[in-house]
Amino acid sequence: MNIQIQENVPLAPMTTFGIGGPARFFAEVQVEEEIREAIAWAKTRNVRLLLLSGGSNILVPDEGLDALVVRLTSNEFSFAGSELEADAGCDLFQLIKAAAERKLGGWEKLAGIPGTIGGAVRGNAGAFGPEIKDFVTRVRAFDTELCDARQFDNNACDFSYRHSFFKDHPEWLVTRVWLTLSSVDTSLSLRLIEETIREREKRHIQNVRAAGSFFVNPVAPQEVRGQFEKEKGIKSREGRVPAGWLIEKVGLKGARIGGAVASEQHPNYIKNDDNATAAQVKELAQKIKDAVREKFGVELQEEAVVL
Repeated sequence: MNIQIQENVPLAPMTTFGIGGPARFFAEVQVEEEIREAIAWAKTRNVRLLLLSGGSNILVPDEGLDALVVRLTSNEFSFAGSELEADAGCDLFQLIKAAAERKLGGWEKLAGIPGTIGGAVRGNAGAFGPEIKDFVTRVRAFDTELCDARQFDNNACDFSYRHSFFKDHPEWLVTRVWLTLSSVDTSLSLRLIEETIREREKRHIQNVRAAGSFFVNPVAPQEVRGQFEKEKGIKSREGRVPAGWLIEKVGLKGARIGGAVASEQHPNYIKNDDNATAAQVKELAQKIKDAVREKFGVELQEEAVVL
């Protein structure tokens, strides 16, 4: 067997939240044959298999995971004309910068979103307008239940707001992504990347211990959308209002339970401010959901994966 199975491996350092207990079993994989080995190992021992990529957008329970946690670490990429081909384990920010150096871009506003390109595809990551779906042409994914791989074109990925086929079907592991980018001036592209990072830092959503936006921006009733549009002077997108705005309106911006805090600057970021536990994060999240439901009749849904 090529893969190495480790026991009782701490998972918190592998997540952007920095929260959670250990994996009972853990393995790093790069190629599909190693994924097959991990699946076979778990099946013969009747152990649950869980997948971990960049560690963003995820909350690991305090007691850890009684499972084989498989981390995809493949990070090779290449360019051919305007097309970028990247392994799912590639860091999204590094890809955006590498593309700029090759005079390719259009996706600079995604700079600073934590995690890998595979995770970005799974959650259709987006920021300041663009989403990853705007650039993906096809995806290769591996079915961990049937041990089979196939390619998906953009339509088959079923992208929508913070959603994809792979989010609905977690047994499918994204292994490789192809994207088509636009021709850009390198200096202008790098400048836009820097401006995007500065904007994220100004909003305190860069280099913080969090899982990214904790809740999806919800579709809201017309009355609520009208209140948001009147107050902010902008139209809501797709009938949605920002979860952070709702959290602020119910008076929970800056709310704290233990070390878990709804950020004062961006309340849809629940931060690990002081050795927060997963239980504290979940308690704060539930408090926010209850308050928003009671005041606005809106049900917030987690964008972060709460294991």
